[in-house]
Parts: sequence; C-alpha cells; structure tokens
Amino acid sequence: MSTQIILPRVLQVGEGASGDIAGVLASLGCAKPLIITDKMMVELGYAAAIQTSLADASIRADVFDDTVPEPTISSIQAGVEAVKNGSYDSIIALGGGSPIDSAKAIGILGKFGGDMRDYKFPSIVNEAGLPIIAVPTTAGTGSEVTRFTIITDDQSDEKMLCVGAGFMPVAALVDYNLTLSLPARITADTGIDALTHAMEAYVSKKASLYSDSQAIAAMRLIGPNLRRAYHDGNDKPAREAMMLGSTLAGIAFSNASVALVHGMSRPIGAAFHVPHGLSNAMLLPAVTEFSIPEASARYADCARAIGVADEHESDAVANAKLVEELRALNAELQVPTPAQFGIERAAFFDLLETMAEQALASGSPNNNPRVPTHAQIIDIYKQLW
Repeated sequence: MSTQIILPRVLQVGEGASGDIAGVLASLGCAKPLIITDKMMVELGYAAAIQTSLADASIRADVFDDTVPEPTISSIQAGVEAVKNGSYDSIIALGGGSPIDSAKAIGILGKFGGDMRDYKFPSIVNEAGLPIIAVPTTAGTGSEVTRFTIITDDQSDEKMLCVGAGFMPVAALVDYNLTLSLPARITADTGIDALTHAMEAYVSKKASLYSDSQAIAAMRLIGPNLRRAYHDGNDKPAREAMMLGSTLAGIAFSNASVALVHGMSRPIGAAFHVPHGLSNAMLLPAVTEFSIPEASARYADCARAIGVADEHESDAVANAKLVEELRALNAELQVPTPAQFGIERAAFFDLLETMAEQALASGSPNNNPRVPTHAQIIDIYKQLW
C-alpha cells in the first residue's frame, strides 16, 4: 500500500530562517500579506522585525494580533472579517500553535465563508484557502507542517478537529532563535506535546515507513534535549534540536495521525481551559501504560529512541523504563495533576461521561494500538486525579 505525503511547498529550517520571508513571498507570487499573531509576539518585537524585513523589500504587512490561546469560533471571527475586508493575498502566521491554528481557520473562512462547524472532522477540507507562511515560535505543536487545526466551539465547549490539505501551510520557516525567549513552563508543555506527537505517530495504526522515519528522528532529538532546554532556555544546541524535533514530529503525525492521548486531551482543554500541551503531558504516562500490551515492540522502540533503554534490553524492560521516564519527566518539568492545576474534583468527575464521548467522537482513539472502550477512557481519566 502506498502512502500519500503532504508537506509545505517550502520548508526552511535553521537559524535566521524567519528573516527570509520576503523571498518566500516573492517565490509564491504574493505581495500583500497579513501577519496573524498574538500580543506577546508584538510585545517581544517579533512582528515588528518581520514588518521591517518586508519593508526593506517594499512589502507592507498589516498585523492582526487578537488571537487567543486555545482559539474559538468567536475569537477568530475578527480575523476572518479583517481578511475579507483587506484584500490580502496571503497570511503570515507568527507564534505558537494557537496563532498558527487561528491563521489556518481564518485562511479558509476568509476565502470560502461559512461556519467553522462546517469544516470539522469527518469533513475533509482539501480546498486551499489563502496561502499561509507559518513562522513557529515554540518547539511543540508542529502546526507549521500539519494538515490539522483545532478550534473550540464556544457553544458546546467541544474542541473541533479540522482536517485536510487545505489547512497545510504553503511555507514554513523554522527558526529556533525565536524560541530563546520562551519561559520554562511553555518550553515544558510544548516540548512534551512534541514528544507525544512523535510517539503517537509511531504507534498509530496509520503509521507508515515514512512517518516512522520522521517520528524516530524526532524522538532522538527531543529525548536528550527537552530537560536541557527547560533548565536553560539559552542552550542553543538544545533549542535547535527541540525545534527540528518538533517539526519532524509534526510531519510524522500529520501523515500518521495522533491517537488516544490527543483524543482524551482535547475535552480536558475545552472544558477546563488547560493548555493543549499540558493536558497531553498529564495523559501521556497513563495512556502509554494502557496501550503497551498491544504494541510492545513499538513502544520499546520509542524508549530506545528517546535514550532511556539500550538495544540489548528486552522490550519488557524497555517499556518499563519508558513509563518510568514519562512519569519522571512530568515530575521534573512540574506538570500538575488536574487538581494541582486548579480543577475542582466534582466538576471533573461530573464531566467524565461527556469527555469520554467527545474523545471517542474525535476519531483519534481509533488510531491507538489498543482501542479503548468508553469505560476504559473514563478509568484513565480517573487515574489522572
């Protein structure tokens, strides 16, 4: 069976990559971009740096900075109106996963109209919206190289998974220098998010030889460097490894899909406003332990790629070390439990049935090597407490 690989047309990786936006725009035949970002990127001067770089090439770029963490249908609406009224021919998506996800949705709605609910999975969006040049500033989501976006329905609190080639950026400029200012908390959450992407892509039922190669390479980069980047944000070799690892993990899961961790993570984020990477981190040890019986060899490969098991050790030993490592990583990176995050126990337990239903409805659990029942998902949620 063959595998269709979908990637950005331009993928530029390395120090200073973000400074080449003008040339990329010219190669795409675009001359009037809108920068979609958040207020932090404006405060840090990243948006202004891009505007200056473009001005040197006689390109003017306006800025829309009203994106929010964990974007919603209502939060992207002003951006949709800006695109419709501004005659822009392209979008520069600057920031972490939330601005890039917002930009993907805005690019589709700004061109085709409709409501974001019309585009959620199982709908497949293959029609291209406005061309998007993604400039990630976190090493985690991989959104710059994926055909997915996540937008929350304000009315139902459902995190809607939207899928299709239409959401793939046409270009991605991956510059690790933009991650040097990240605080430790965001470094941790996005880093574990990237590790989750790589692991889930590798164990997914939709994995292929191609996605396996990207996932293993990502784990080899992330495993030895996540703690280093967390403890010293100015460790450039660690930041560079994490940034490339995140992008490779994004390529892997964009082509193999994610699995149970993500399926269970989205409802937690939607109901309790837990950042996506953090809810993934909460779930990763428990879901891995649940899933190992159906993919022992695959998870053992993950343990070896991350660097916690040797080639000569048995799969059983490697997997025990993997679960131990994931728990130790959460402890060292200070990943809170739901209670420590501030979620009330009654509220969490009252929503278990709904969260389990939403997790299954997303389709992601079906990609897991061990497909859970509704009751088993509830049991895993309870373990988090």
